[in-house]
Amino acid sequence: MTTADIQDQVFSPSGIPATHGTYGFYRPVIDVVPTRYLHQQGIYRRCFALLLLAISWPVIVILVVLVRLGSRGPGVYSQVRVGQHGKIFVMYKIRTMVQDAEQDTGPVWTPDENDPRVTRIGRFLRKSHLDELPQLCNVVRGEMALFGPRPERPELIHILAERIPGYLNRLAVQPGITGLAQINLPPDTDIASVRRKLQLDMEYVKHANFRLNVRIFFWTCLRLIGVSASYATCIMKLGRHMAPVETNAEGPLSIDRVFCVTAKRW
Repeated sequence: MTTADIQDQVFSPSGIPATHGTYGFYRPVIDVVPTRYLHQQGIYRRCFALLLLAISWPVIVILVVLVRLGSRGPGVYSQVRVGQHGKIFVMYKIRTMVQDAEQDTGPVWTPDENDPRVTRIGRFLRKSHLDELPQLCNVVRGEMALFGPRPERPELIHILAERIPGYLNRLAVQPGITGLAQINLPPDTDIASVRRKLQLDMEYVKHANFRLNVRIFFWTCLRLIGVSASYATCIMKLGRHMAPVETNAEGPLSIDRVFCVTAKRW
């Protein structure tokens, strides 16, 4: 099934994610009002992303070449994600895993930093987040923002929305390349980790402003030049304390394929 086949096919009429065999576009039920600032960025965000893309393009090319030399497969791949108000779009990343890493398992989270599917250069790219640079193209196209909740795959959205109250509220804004949740917490590994990140995603949705975005931007710059995450977080005053979440009976997320989505590669 191609991206066009599943375009606008994520939510049921009730706003709850569709189950097997249920399709048709309906906006998800969102009961949060984003800060007005997020509606005022518009063309400025896209122009700034275009400038960043022009500056980082040589780095992207070099990384793509290194990835292709280091393992079989493409240097860049595209993957279907869910954006603002449940709209499907194609997100770009530099490949960090072996080719067809999810062919046998279907969509799953990376269990830990020692995941054997991650290539040698992929570990560096993930740690430095340089694999996200091609997503500047998504920002230029108006599908993503520089900062905000990370976009999730449609296969996972269904399960997460059913198991985490208020999860769909993060779709009130455009997804971002990075955000408060990525600064303060490690990658998702289970439902409890998603719940913790949701707290920070909602803080950004409700309270985002220009000063916060500037601090996140300079935090990212500090990380790219090798400054430790803890020190950069301290300097930019981006550290957050999350309320405890329930972790009982919350094992690793087991996912059957909801859609047969094939990532396009080149």
